[in-house]
Amino acid sequence: MKDSYTLTQVLIPVDSGYAYRDVQIAEGTIAAIGENLPQTGQVVDGRNTLLLPGFVNAHTHSSEMWQRGLIPPLPLELWLADLFDFGEIDPEHIYLSALGTAIETLLSGGTTVVDHLVPIPGREMESIEAAVRAYRKVGIRAFIGPLLQDEPIGASVPKGNFDNSDTAHASHHLAAPEALEIAEAAINAYHCPADGIEIMVAPTGAQLCSDPFLEGCVELSDRHQVCRHTHLLESKAQKILAQEKYGESMVAHLHQLGFLGDRTSFAHCIWLEDDDIALMAQTGSTVVHNPLSNLRLGSGIAPLLKYRQAGVNVTFGCDGAASNDSQDLLEAIKIGTLLHNTTDFEYHHWITPRESVQMASLGGAKGLGQGDRRGSLQVGQEADLVMYDLTSLSMLPRTDPVGLLVMGRPAHAVHSAWVRGRRVIKNGSVTTVDVETLKSELFARSNWQVQGHSPTRKRLEPQYRVAMGLD
Repeated sequence: MKDSYTLTQVLIPVDSGYAYRDVQIAEGTIAAIGENLPQTGQVVDGRNTLLLPGFVNAHTHSSEMWQRGLIPPLPLELWLADLFDFGEIDPEHIYLSALGTAIETLLSGGTTVVDHLVPIPGREMESIEAAVRAYRKVGIRAFIGPLLQDEPIGASVPKGNFDNSDTAHASHHLAAPEALEIAEAAINAYHCPADGIEIMVAPTGAQLCSDPFLEGCVELSDRHQVCRHTHLLESKAQKILAQEKYGESMVAHLHQLGFLGDRTSFAHCIWLEDDDIALMAQTGSTVVHNPLSNLRLGSGIAPLLKYRQAGVNVTFGCDGAASNDSQDLLEAIKIGTLLHNTTDFEYHHWITPRESVQMASLGGAKGLGQGDRRGSLQVGQEADLVMYDLTSLSMLPRTDPVGLLVMGRPAHAVHSAWVRGRRVIKNGSVTTVDVETLKSELFARSNWQVQGHSPTRKRLEPQYRVAMGLD
């Protein structure tokens, strides 16, 4: 039987402002919200705290934690070359970085993580098992999508007028049938929504995947009723490539393959045209906004305000820690909220802090096809909740609590968190994992270093520069 809780006198947002309420958690759900509720189960003093639904870190790559702070400023396609040339890791590295990703997400308001997991070549199932084990240990809700592709990294760079037959540079890719077998094996072995672990079908992106592979991903996800997740038009190079590869928009092409839908989320979505945006809205597809990595890689600014005006569901992600370079979800939400004020002088279109909170919580749940089950403070919803300390220095002096949370720079503000009704943070500390031991392991398994020479980048860079009109 799951623990039950009564949270007393927490501050919650209401239409007219804020209200003090008691909240009961039982059997993993919000059992009651009201005034002066009977105190059942463990009683948590909620005075001077703000209670919100948990956020979703809707796109990350946990294993990139081992490269954070390491790769120099580069555009996406060349950054990827450096990433592929990084030294080998083993499943224990995957386990530790997933632990770290989960904990950083929890301590910045997230209760769900979407891990577009980069598996170790030849050890894909071991990699997935390690991430599953880590997320179960921490207790965070996790959607794990093994990142798979059936084309080499060189295929992601437009050819332009570059005269070079050496485009199929070595990289970690599989034949389409083999990649689909791995994805299905992961679903059969680890997909367990009752335990908070779900497997997604998650090809790298159309720029590195053949049509037969993408069609296989659609069939597989539909047959098993699991979510789809992928990168979409993250860079201008990918927009150019789509015209070379398909003679049409990448969004239109994916729509023809059946990939768009209300259980499909797309990371980045920077270089979409108005017709693409209409298709995204029409199909109920979700955009995952990753503002920090988009800035880090010089990819561009996603037309977020256009998405919202068109009715596209939008949520936030940190992206991998090698392109962010953190897993601070509140930081991503702040930047993702304020960045777009520069793109539209009509300030009535700008995103308010309350809208950001809804995008990060309910928007994230909708992107996973579960907006009816969580993402709101409502009786009957699953109890994925975060309590923020309103006496934290970064949340003072007292003004608008949600405004302080979104537009400020909250530090150590998470007081408690529940996932599926289980308390995983108490008084600012993780209850399920010894964080000091994790820090020691991360320190022991790494070294101070600077990025070394990347042979893959050296081969790709001339082609990239010509294709992008730089040479």
